[in-house]
Amino acid sequence: MAELYSRKINRKLLKKQRIIAVAAGREPADLVLKNATYVNVFSNQLCQGDIAVAEGLIVGVGEYHGAQEVDVVGKLVLPGFLDAHIHLESSLVKPAEFAKAVLPHGTTTVVTDPHEIANVMGVDGILYMMEATENLPVDVRFMLPSCVPATPLDESGAVLDYRAIDELFDHPRVQGLAEMMDFPGVIHGNDMVIEKIVAAQAHHKKIDGHAPMLQGNDLNAYMAAGVYSDHECFDVDDAIAKLERGQYIMIREGTAAHNLEALLPLLCPQYADRCMFCCDDKHPSDLLEIGHIDSMVKFAIDHGVDPIIAVKVACHNAARYFLLNNRGAIAPGYLADFVVIDNFEAFNILQVYKKGELMVDGGVVKPFPVPQVEPQLEAIAHNTFHVAPLKAEDFAETRPLAVIGMVDGEITTVDAGYAQGVGADILKMAVIERHKNTGHIGLGYLKGYGLKSGAVATSISHDSHNIIVVGTDETEMSLAANSILEMNGGIVVTDGGAVTAALPLAVAGILSDAPIEQVNAQLEAAKAQAVTQGVSARVDPFMTLSFMSLSVIPTLRLTTRGVFDVLRQRYV
Repeated sequence: MAELYSRKINRKLLKKQRIIAVAAGREPADLVLKNATYVNVFSNQLCQGDIAVAEGLIVGVGEYHGAQEVDVVGKLVLPGFLDAHIHLESSLVKPAEFAKAVLPHGTTTVVTDPHEIANVMGVDGILYMMEATENLPVDVRFMLPSCVPATPLDESGAVLDYRAIDELFDHPRVQGLAEMMDFPGVIHGNDMVIEKIVAAQAHHKKIDGHAPMLQGNDLNAYMAAGVYSDHECFDVDDAIAKLERGQYIMIREGTAAHNLEALLPLLCPQYADRCMFCCDDKHPSDLLEIGHIDSMVKFAIDHGVDPIIAVKVACHNAARYFLLNNRGAIAPGYLADFVVIDNFEAFNILQVYKKGELMVDGGVVKPFPVPQVEPQLEAIAHNTFHVAPLKAEDFAETRPLAVIGMVDGEITTVDAGYAQGVGADILKMAVIERHKNTGHIGLGYLKGYGLKSGAVATSISHDSHNIIVVGTDETEMSLAANSILEMNGGIVVTDGGAVTAALPLAVAGILSDAPIEQVNAQLEAAKAQAVTQGVSARVDPFMTLSFMSLSVIPTLRLTTRGVFDVLRQRYV
C-alpha cells in the first residue's frame, strides 16, 4: 500500500514539474491558442496573448509554442460556462445525452440537484446519477437533495433524513445541500430540516435556497440558518432585498420559469458580482433549439449588458460561490475549459475545449465514452413501478369534488369551486401512488386544460413522480394510466380507446434510454397530438400537468389523497 501511494505521489510530482516547465517556457505546451483575445475576469477587460495548455490546465498567457498550435486571431476566447442550478432529469434523457446537447453551447460545468430521481429511488437515485456522470466532458457537481419528499403530504419512493445523505457529503463532486424548499421549516426550526443544515455545515458545504418573496425577519431567520443563495427571484426588488442581506442571486431562465428579463437590472457593476446564471429545468427542445447558458449571455448582451459582466456571471461568479477555484477564468492554474466565439454581437460558438481537448468544432461534438452504471442500479432504475393495473371504476366518484382552476401562463392555480362530473372545460384528474402499491388514488377536477377527447397521463409529477392523469372519461383515464405502467413510465395521450402518442421514460419513470433527438421528436409529437385533441395552445400539456400535484404551490393541488389547499393547509 505504501509503495502504491508513493508511485501516485511521484506521478503527481512529475506532472506538476512538467506544468511548471511549460509555464516557464522550458518545454513546449500540449496546446497553444495563438494570438488570442480573451476575457480577463479579474481585470474586467479583453486581453491579448497566446494561451498555453499542459496536462489539461492553462499554464500561461503570453508568448508560447506547443505541439499543437491553433490560431484564433479575430475571435474571442471565453471561459467555459457554468450552470449554477439545474435538475438534469428535466432534460428527460440520461446525463451523457444531456452533455452532448449542452457542450455545443459552451457549457463545461453544471451543478445539479438530483431530487427528482431521489424522490423515486432515494439514495440509489443519487448514486445512479453520480455513476452516470462520472468523467463526462461536462463536469457534473452535486448538491444533495434537501427535501425528499417535498412535503409530508407527498407519497414518494423514499424519505431522506440527514443520516441518509450524510456520508455523501464526502464525495469529491458534492458541493453542498440543494435548494431548501421547506423555508417554513427553516424559519420555525423544524428538527428534520435543521438537522440537514447542521450536517451540511459540519462538512463545510454550501446550502442553496428556494424562498420566493421571503422578506423581513423571516428572510433574516432563513439566512441566519445558513442559506446563502436563491434562484426563485422573479422580481428585481425581491432580488435586491436578498442580495443586500448577502445572498447570491441565481438568475434563472429555464423552460418553466423565465426570470432573466425581469432581473437584467442586476447585471451592472453594483450587483453583478453576487449573481450567477442557472436554468433550473430545461426540456429537450430548449436545449436543442434555443440553447443553454449561452442563450442567457447573448440575451443579456443584446439588451445592453456589458459583455464582460455577462460572461463573468456565466462562469466566474458561480465558480467562486461553489469554491470551484480552478475554473471560471483564463489564467495560469485554471482548467483549460474554453469557448471560442466569433464576436459578442453574433455570439456564434465556433469551438469548445474541455481540459484542453477540442470537444466541439463547428457545432459537432467529438465522441466520448459513456459512463457505465452498475448493473444492479440500472435494474433498480428500470423497476420503479409498484401498482396494480387500473380499471375505469378506480376513477369513479359520485360525490362532488374540488375543481382546480388553471391560470394562463402560470403554474399557480385558483379554487374554482366544486363539480360532479366533466363538462364545460371541467375534466376529471387523478394522482395514482405508484411507489409502494398503497392503492391510493386522489381524485379531483381540472378547469382550463382544454382537452376535448381522450386522456393525457405522465409519470413526471413533481416532486414525488406518481402517475397523474386527466381525461374526459374514466375508461380513457385507465387506458392512459395502464399504458404508463406498460412502458415503465413516460408520457401518454389516448383517444377513442387507443394510444395516439407516447414517450417512454423507463429510467425511474422520468428519463429515457433514447438519444435526445429522438426524445425531443416524440415529445413534440405528443404535444401536437394533445393540442389536436383540444388542449389549449397556451398550455404545455405535460409540464403544466406535472406541476398540478406539487403541494407547495398555491392555491389547490392534487395529491394521492385528494385535493389540497396549500394556503389553508387542509384537504378540500
